[in-house]
Amino acid sequence: MSQLSRLINILTLLKSRRILTASELSDKYNVSIRTIYRDIQKLIESGVPVVTLEGRGYSLMEGYTVAPVQFTEKQANALITAQHLVNKSKDSSFVNDFEEALIKITSVFRSTILEKSEILNTKIHVFSRPQEEIASNALSELQLAITPLNYVEINYRKANDTHISFRKIEPYAFFSTDQKWILIAWCHLRNEYRAFRVDRIQYFKILQGQFEDRKFSIQDYFQSCPYNFDKNERITKAENTFTSSFESK
Repeated sequence: MSQLSRLINILTLLKSRRILTASELSDKYNVSIRTIYRDIQKLIESGVPVVTLEGRGYSLMEGYTVAPVQFTEKQANALITAQHLVNKSKDSSFVNDFEEALIKITSVFRSTILEKSEILNTKIHVFSRPQEEIASNALSELQLAITPLNYVEINYRKANDTHISFRKIEPYAFFSTDQKWILIAWCHLRNEYRAFRVDRIQYFKILQGQFEDRKFSIQDYFQSCPYNFDKNERITKAENTFTSSFESK
């Protein structure tokens, strides 16, 4: 059972107004008591008001009621299915933020809907093609720079190269393919739009300074420089050749 599935299960038990002990939960889910402590902390960080009753266990804060939001069974199923797709993302910041959001959302599910969603959660699996190791933890933070038009400084590692280059960029858009997240940005070093793989960004800093919007359109970007998803390449019409879609110069 995944951590998210276990958290939703624990939330269901807490909503039934039960007092739960770490030992009881440890036995029920066959995990260590330390893992249960982390689960409870995760629920608290996600906004669920779990309180510790000295010598008794865990409970929801007295008087806590959830917002009167009603989800249909199909809507709940869509969220559970989306969770499995999100879990295939290789950016841990994105996965963690989605899981925390889903915990908050499932806390307002009616008990019958929540129980059904738990069952469905065990009956979905998403396969992905074996490929290179990809890991990043920057997507959620970098997204925060796009709408306010904040400059970002990055240290970037190019493909098949140990050299790290410093760039000052204007972030405009993201796209994803083969579980890779790609940031499209105006690069001040190259003085043109470049595509940066997020997992190759070794360090980044969002600056307070704001840049002037260049009226970037991701639709126009792909039309003028269409992407070959089969080869993970971007086609440059002007040169009539294939060039790497990811910053390599």
